[in-house]
Amino acid sequence: MRAAAFSEFGGPEVLRAMEIETPEAGEGQVRVRVRAAGVQPFDLAVREGWTPAGVSGDLPRIPGNEFAGVVDQVGEGVRGISAGDEVLGFNLLNSYAEYVVVPAENVTAKPANMPWEVAGGFTAGTQTAYIALRQLGVGEGDTVLVHAAAGSVGTAAVQLARIWGATVIGTAREENHDYLRSLGATPVAYGEGLLERVRALAPGGVDMVLDGAGGEALDVSLQLVKGDRIVTLVEHGRAEELGVQLTKGVRLASRLAELAELYSDGRLTFPVRRTYPLDRAADAHREVETRHGRGKVVLTVG
Repeated sequence: MRAAAFSEFGGPEVLRAMEIETPEAGEGQVRVRVRAAGVQPFDLAVREGWTPAGVSGDLPRIPGNEFAGVVDQVGEGVRGISAGDEVLGFNLLNSYAEYVVVPAENVTAKPANMPWEVAGGFTAGTQTAYIALRQLGVGEGDTVLVHAAAGSVGTAAVQLARIWGATVIGTAREENHDYLRSLGATPVAYGEGLLERVRALAPGGVDMVLDGAGGEALDVSLQLVKGDRIVTLVEHGRAEELGVQLTKGVRLASRLAELAELYSDGRLTFPVRRTYPLDRAADAHREVETRHGRGKVVLTVG
């Protein structure tokens, strides 16, 4: 099969199209013919040399931990899934490929009205937002500050917090402010004076913060709420020192199904910024490295 993989760690240029042995579904597993795969900072870290727990050090390595496609092989003992089913799902690695094998409990049905490119990049952003907001206990009447609110996680977080009854203030660049308003958030610009601008928008105070930006945005957040009322998605190295939370919990197909239903019902939107073919995975990584842009970057496989 074709895959976008790397044989050495480094910059985006190490990621290239390769021929890799096609995997076979074992007991309790399904094989999916991938149609699209999301690209995210996690993948960039893997390419640069980080090895997630439980992963062997073997190379070449195929990045990608979210995908959508059609089941084409079902392993022994799997019930409720058949060849031909359209699914979206998640895996630790190996999604930048024509085929991926995963445990059957890692996939759920793709809604008929969800385009492939949306389905391929849907899992990580929406589940990360869901896990973080539930960890903070976001609910009716809360005021939530979301940093990097126009990104894929931020977009999902704004909408989920609104669905659960919260008021949302979202930081973003000026060109994304109308977009945030369309999602139901009150936008605020980064930069000098951010603390005062947020306080003016939330005279009753902010209850919790989801930080997808780090740096100055996180420093400002610590002047608004205590550290245990903040979940940061980016400042892993400073989290313990500052007393802020990192996300806890794992992805679940049942949660993914709930989120997919919200999309299908029109209550949750998930924009795709740009798609790249599999053989341009390096260009997709370069775009994600800029850390700017609205919505998700996705690889289309076939």
